[in-house]
This record gives sequence, C-alpha cells and structure tokens, in this order.
Amino acid sequence: MPPKITCSELYKIFGTEPERALALLKNGRDKDAIYAETGQVVGVESVSFKVDQGEIFVVMGLSGSGKSTLVRMLNGLIEPTAGEILIDDIDVASCTKEELRAVRRDKIAMVFQHFALFPHKTVAENVAFGLKIKGTSVAERRERALAALDQVGLSARADSYPDELSGGMQQRVGLARGLATDPEILLMDEPFSALDPLIRRDMQAELLELQQKLKKTIVFITHDLHEALILGSRIAIMRNGRFVQTGTAEEIVGTPADDYVSAFTGDIDRSRVFRASSIAVEPATIALSASASDAVHRMEDLGLDALHVMDGERLAGILTYRDATKAIREGEGALQGVLCRDFPSASPDDHLHDLYPMAQSGLPIALSDSHGRFTGVVPPRAVFAKLAGAV
Repeated sequence: MPPKITCSELYKIFGTEPERALALLKNGRDKDAIYAETGQVVGVESVSFKVDQGEIFVVMGLSGSGKSTLVRMLNGLIEPTAGEILIDDIDVASCTKEELRAVRRDKIAMVFQHFALFPHKTVAENVAFGLKIKGTSVAERRERALAALDQVGLSARADSYPDELSGGMQQRVGLARGLATDPEILLMDEPFSALDPLIRRDMQAELLELQQKLKKTIVFITHDLHEALILGSRIAIMRNGRFVQTGTAEEIVGTPADDYVSAFTGDIDRSRVFRASSIAVEPATIALSASASDAVHRMEDLGLDALHVMDGERLAGILTYRDATKAIREGEGALQGVLCRDFPSASPDDHLHDLYPMAQSGLPIALSDSHGRFTGVVPPRAVFAKLAGAV
C-alpha cells in the first residue's frame, strides 16, 4: 500500500526574499548567518518523510524547532517555499485552491492545542461545525456529532456548553469535532499540552484506544518525548527546522543519532520503551519424551541452567539443571515427574517493566504470540542488561 503522506525536501523560509535565502541555505550557509545577512527566517529545512495508512507519526521538538510550521504546511495553512507534499496523489504544495479545499474537506482534520471551541454553541454544535461547512443536513449533522461524541465518551454532554466542561472534556470535544467529518488524516498540534498531567495521560490512552478501532493516519506534534514514545508508531526528532533522527521508540532510545537526541533520551524509563521481542533469543528446548540424562547433557553442551520442554508443538513446561540431576540421582529417568509447569511467560509485545518481576526468578521467560506459539525466550540477565543500557 502506498504511503498516505509523502513529503520531499520541504523548506519554509519566512520573509520577503525567501528564494535568496533558499539559495544561500542550499549553498551551505547556516540559518543564523542567513538571518544576519538577509533578515529571512528559516523555519523548516530539507525535511523528507513518509507516513503510512493507519500510522501515528509523531514529530517531537522544542519550541522553535519548526514542528508547528511543518504540520501547518501539510494542510496548506502555510505554503512551503520549496518541496512536495503528497496527500495520496495530490500535491498540497502546488495544487489549485479548489483541490486544496477538497483535501481539507474530505481528507484532513486538525486538532489544536487550544480547544478553539465556540463558547456560544453547544458541544454537539461545536462538533458538527465542520459538517455544517460541508453542507450536511441538520439531522445528519446531529447524528454524526452524537456518534463522534460517543467515541470520546461525551454523548451525555451533547447539549452542554464548553464552559460547563473541564479542560479534559473540552479537548475530547475538539477531538470529536475532528472525527465527526470522518477524515482520513488527523493532524494534531500539541493537543494535550495544556492539560494537567493526569488528564493528559488519560487522553493519550484514549487516543491509542480510539486508534485501535478507527485506524486513522495521524501526524501528532509534541514537545514531550515521553508523549512521543507512548504514542508514536514512528517518531521524528526535530531541531532547528530539520529532522535529526526518525525511528521507532526503541531505535531512538537504543541508538540515538547524536548528542542532542542522547540528551533527550538519557532520563527515559527504558523499561517502558523496550519490548520483550527486542532481547528475545531462540529457545533451547527438549522433547518431553527425552530422558533426564539427555536433558542434562543438552544443558551442559549449551551452557544453560534450564530448558523448555515441548510436548509436540505445545510448550509443556521448563526443566532446570538441578531438577534433572536430582531425577537422575533418584533413578527417575522420565521428565514428566520433574517438569515445572508453573514457569514465567509473556508476550513478545510486553514491555520490560512487565518482565522485571519474572526475571528475578532466574528462569528464562517464555514468549508466546497471540496464537499461543512459542516464539522465543528472554534470558533474565538480558532484561537487567537492557535496563542498564548495556545492550
């Protein structure tokens, strides 16, 4: 499937002589020198990226990094100085006004940091505003507004006014307004940054829950790396108008591109970023039909203290070196009697903080996918090493 959004070599220069500044920029002059010489401000410089259908693409950067300029170029609120912005096969950077209006009407909705609700309109009327602009009938506007409010848990407050709602509720109304037109793409410009920390976390969780159902393509702007790591399928770190690194949360925290990214990620709780799959290894197994002696020899050959035991395709349990040697001493050759069936297990998608208590048992943690297939193991030492940043 082709990308939903494709941006190529985007530039935005503010001022009266952007082409002059662009030429200087492409010849290697930095933005400070360009401002000193021309008075032109470089907002976005040489940014290229793609966003797939159904992906949450997060752009993270501090104030002045260019992230809000970038997101406003995506829906034509700011015209780029140079570059291409494809929404499906329409170049927003060069299309006609009619084509741009159609893209805004049919494909894109924007959710802002400040809720921008009309105080004199009810919640339902605020949510239905985009539908009114599209010429939707009154009855259908009401129906779709209520459906959108139901998605964010606010259908009971449809006839309230914004000043009767908390900040978190008002932001839900803003999100519902974006959803009401059933856009293919949601552009979200720091939508949760004005909320209290607890409400903000709730909204992040609600957005992820909604996304599981709706599968929208989302470009999410934030200055908070923790928020980016929670929400992003992929994350772009932006600085001085440029992308300095793009990748998954694990890639950015695990292999930061430079000292700037390292400084951001240094205090991140790695246990909530990395998943079990990132440190999984091939499982060492033995068949249930094997003998205790066979198991001991296999563990010694592999230098392991435990083996997972398979009953055909099914994971039957785990056998430790201590229990296997004890069985041999006591004349018990079969594995059935010494097999431990209560063993640590997890999903490949579980975060390391979920595995930490299991790792303290000292036993390798079995990983099984959503179909119950045994896919790998996590050695306890690997959990601690990853948390310490050693791997």
